[in-house]
Amino acid sequence: MVRLSPALLQPVASDDVAAALAELALGAPRNATIEVAGPEACPLDKVATKFLAAKGDGRRVIADVHARYFGAELNDRSLTPGEGPRLGTIRFDDWLATSHGAAR
Repeated sequence: MVRLSPALLQPVASDDVAAALAELALGAPRNATIEVAGPEACPLDKVATKFLAAKGDGRRVIADVHARYFGAELNDRSLTPGEGPRLGTIRFDDWLATSHGAAR
């Protein structure tokens, strides 16, 4: 059994991160912090449930609003970007369905 927060997060694929980094590195200096996030918000416990199932791991994931994440309780803003992030295009479910997600 795994206890995880149901707080929202926006998982981003490494391909989307690499594309954002390449674009920013080749562009004009922005003198700003650019947040990169996945295209959709998902509850952490649901992401873990899907991931474990794809790996054949039979552990049950329990949503627990008091579950700690690196020592902190989460809310829906803890792991989601602020205003105006650069959003990737690869959805978690699509990533998981590819050999990249299923092979690890």
